[in-house]
Amino acid sequence: MDPKRYKNAVALLSVVSNAFLAGIKLVIGLFTGSISIISEAIHSGVDLVAALIALFSVRKSAKPADHDHPYGHGKVENISGTIEAILIFFAAGFIINEAFHKLFNPQPLDLVGWGIGVMLLSSVINIVVSHFLFVVAEATESVALEADAWHLRTDVYTSAGVLLGLSVIWTARKLVPGLNLNWIDPAAAIVVALLIIRAAYEMVKKSARDILDVSLPDEELSHLRDLIFRQVPAVIGFHDLRTRKAGSTRFVEFHLLVDRDMTVFDSHRISHVIGNEIRQIFPDTHVTVHIEPCDKTCPDKCTKHCILTAPEGIARGR
Repeated sequence: MDPKRYKNAVALLSVVSNAFLAGIKLVIGLFTGSISIISEAIHSGVDLVAALIALFSVRKSAKPADHDHPYGHGKVENISGTIEAILIFFAAGFIINEAFHKLFNPQPLDLVGWGIGVMLLSSVINIVVSHFLFVVAEATESVALEADAWHLRTDVYTSAGVLLGLSVIWTARKLVPGLNLNWIDPAAAIVVALLIIRAAYEMVKKSARDILDVSLPDEELSHLRDLIFRQVPAVIGFHDLRTRKAGSTRFVEFHLLVDRDMTVFDSHRISHVIGNEIRQIFPDTHVTVHIEPCDKTCPDKCTKHCILTAPEGIARGR
């Protein structure tokens, strides 16, 4: 299947699963009076909104570059991931507010067994759907799908926490009927909210960094340097390496130093070879190479990655 269709398919699966879980959690939460289940319904509702945003963003980001967007639409996914995380912050605040009211005024729960059942069902469904989202997100480097996957994986953890709390209340009722442990329900909801906030914070950091055109990770930069130095001795060095990422698309540009007597044809061929090798390791990468003749003046910006002067470059050039 085409990667774009993969992304659309799993994004749609996430929408359907979240809509189902939000509805069933809300119904069971209202029947049982459990604030932790209602908080989970809210969490799934936010996940539904996030899934819809992710579905929109993967479709939008797949559009090719046009006159108004010459660099493509990749950053739509980064914006999507940031919006999803902000939505989680708001949901967590609402959950904490409601849980604190219930914590100081705990209320008896009804049909606890139903609550346990729906939390178990939620965990299983979200484990399966988040697994598919993670697999496709990694394969396509989709920021939006990865954020959506973390939404659901967080939901697995929080559902497990609520499930544990309800199980303790249910067990205590069977073994010690007079023991009041209803406070565990809002306490579990608060723990749920704190876990949600932590996940949202990590998502904001990851999604927003590319909006600010942060450079590629050091490991990827090291790969790029190695690929450039594969062309030694035809390549003397390089400088002004600049990189950024928009969605799954990388942008790489640098100045390539060659012998000043090299023909335009040969220098152009080398730039194409380097660009193709970069795209073999990092697909969907836009590479811009500015060819410069080396006149041996060696300004500071050139010496760091020069095979004639820098120890690193000499080692690579051998």
